[in-house]
Amino acid sequence: MTATSHPGEPHGAGLGQRLNWLRAGVLGANDGIVSVAALVVGVAGATTDTGALFTAGIAGLVGGAISMALGEYVSVSSQRDSERALIAKERGELRDMPQQELEELTQLYRERGLSEATARVVAEELTAHDALSAHLEVELHIDQDDLVNPWHAALSSAIAFTLGALLPLLAILLPPPEWRVPVTFVAVLLALAATGTVSATLGGAPRLRAATRLVVGGALALVVTWLIGTLLGTTVV
Repeated sequence: MTATSHPGEPHGAGLGQRLNWLRAGVLGANDGIVSVAALVVGVAGATTDTGALFTAGIAGLVGGAISMALGEYVSVSSQRDSERALIAKERGELRDMPQQELEELTQLYRERGLSEATARVVAEELTAHDALSAHLEVELHIDQDDLVNPWHAALSSAIAFTLGALLPLLAILLPPPEWRVPVTFVAVLLALAATGTVSATLGGAPRLRAATRLVVGGALALVVTWLIGTLLGTTVV
């Protein structure tokens, strides 16, 4: 910890990538829990056959993990491409019209509350030190050394989805047939409460509200898919 930092403050390089990794991980785990739980509970409403439940659960886990990874990779790649394009544009403007860019940086600091003289001094000193970084930070809010990484996001999302999906899969397979659906309901709702709390903590949002939203939504998904499976499926004696 540096002399100017305080405990609990997010100082240090790589913060953007770490937060992106955590965000993708939490979302992936939540999707894995809900989607695979809804799938296996729906199948359990139609049949108690362990083979059918295992096949459906594994198919949902593998397909969902791949889908989540691809979605995160495409989304984050697009974001990184946009950031790189903005960096290239700013680099070109600094090369072709440095004086106008200095005036722009001065004005940006004036809009932040600095006096004309102070803003000018700050702009000139930052331009002399690293003009590109100064403009990216103040004008575009980009750190060229901390761009988002699509591979990190894709991998963390796939792993988190798989870990989340394992919970309902094990909950539906391990208990006796008559306990499968109730055990899965309880396990899934507790897990959703936990992921909602973690997600709210990462984002600085109210924890109870976030957890409640996930629990209610997850319970609704489970009830609906179980009812569909019960109504459209067959009864196995």
